Amino acid sequence: MNQFLIADDHPLFREALKGALQNQFDGLEIFESENFEQTLQQLSEQDELDLLLLDLHMPGNGDLYGLIRIREDYPSLPIVVVSGSEDLNVISKVMGYGAMGFIPKASSSKEIVEALNQVLEGDAWLPASLKDQIAELDGEDKQLAQQIASLTPQQYKVLQYLHEGLLNKQIAYELNISEATVKAHITAIFRKLGVYNRTQAVLIAAKLQLEPLDSQS
Repeated sequence: MNQFLIADDHPLFREALKGALQNQFDGLEIFESENFEQTLQQLSEQDELDLLLLDLHMPGNGDLYGLIRIREDYPSLPIVVVSGSEDLNVISKVMGYGAMGFIPKASSSKEIVEALNQVLEGDAWLPASLKDQIAELDGEDKQLAQQIASLTPQQYKVLQYLHEGLLNKQIAYELNISEATVKAHITAIFRKLGVYNRTQAVLIAAKLQLEPLDSQS
């Protein structure tokens, strides 16, 4: 019997995917989460999961941070990213940062089942139309993934706010913490990322974004 975790913030999509999978996998047990915090909780509680289906745009996921962090904490768990985007740069990073598969949300039930069966057998899966177009990550990107994985979720939130140009007192307000705590987080972020100022940290944060801030809803 297989156990899957569907991590997506759209209830209708989760329900549709759940129904499609339960029709194809006998005795399948499905767990659900709708944000990054719930996903981490489910991962800690369900220690026999066979597969994680992850939405990159789920609240708290921080673009690629969620994938990188989960891959670091659960190295043996197959992760399949399910996304509405088919941007080649994003897909290249997703696969390079440890996903076993990338499934566009427009895929048919047949394609999704084919993909998951292939991943469960230990093989990576991509849509046939995209396989030859995906570039491998270079050494710099791989090092970046290791550095980002070392950040706590709170530290990554601070990094995102730095990228948005917020001052320390504004970050403190948004996270309901003291300015001293914000400064401590920033010091830790600089150390873990190997940078010396905000500008360098912001440049790293920009590399992890799936799309520009002004185009995100």
